[in-house]
Amino acid sequence: MTENHVSGMEASAVSVLKRAVELDHSGRFQESLVCYQEGIQLLLDVLKALKDDSKRGHYREKIKGYMDRAEQIKSHVNQMKEDGKYHEQIKISEDATGYCYEALFKPYISSALSEIWVEDPYIRHTHQLYNFLRFCEMLLKSCGKVNKIHLLTSQDEGDNTQQSSALSELRDSLGGHGVTLDVQYSSTIHDREIRFDNGWIIKIGRGLDYFKKPKGRFSIGYCDYDLRPCHETSVDIFHTKHTKTL
Repeated sequence: MTENHVSGMEASAVSVLKRAVELDHSGRFQESLVCYQEGIQLLLDVLKALKDDSKRGHYREKIKGYMDRAEQIKSHVNQMKEDGKYHEQIKISEDATGYCYEALFKPYISSALSEIWVEDPYIRHTHQLYNFLRFCEMLLKSCGKVNKIHLLTSQDEGDNTQQSSALSELRDSLGGHGVTLDVQYSSTIHDREIRFDNGWIIKIGRGLDYFKKPKGRFSIGYCDYDLRPCHETSVDIFHTKHTKTL
């Protein structure tokens, strides 16, 4: 392994662990835990490549410190989950970037995840349907074994042909990946909520539609949601041992 490659891994580890500490200090423990784990793995890779004993000793100490903190957070989070007191809030500011679905939901997706309930009244217009499609793609790429997605939304007040056609096409496409999509409609739905059967509940003030419209089809952020500016909104995350169905 070249020196440049090792330096690159070191820089990546520093960046990820700096973010972990920031999230830790902000009380966003589940997110910080994911960053600690990623950063620790990067440091372990650096340690394997180092030959200088003094540097290896330095990195062992660093790794131990971060591992100890990660274990403390894990115990704290597990205890809050057991007590039914887990609650985190993320404030997304106006024009903020870096909040694609992967970034927002990844900390709460585990190998135990198999079923999801999405309650969102605004999965109707073209860009909202694409939002839901991207959300489903994110779930398929995750480490979970998702086999069923429930969607409760409202019907388009005008011509709902596009909505029903798009969701029907998505249902068929998901079926090809071994995932069942169950779509239900409600004329009185208002709340926005996403529930995972591993116990996590995510409530986004704007639902899945918290991204701003891109300036054009060839502008940055059109394809990569991580680069797309957001509307101001808040995200509340809870954990319950008993996840209700919608």
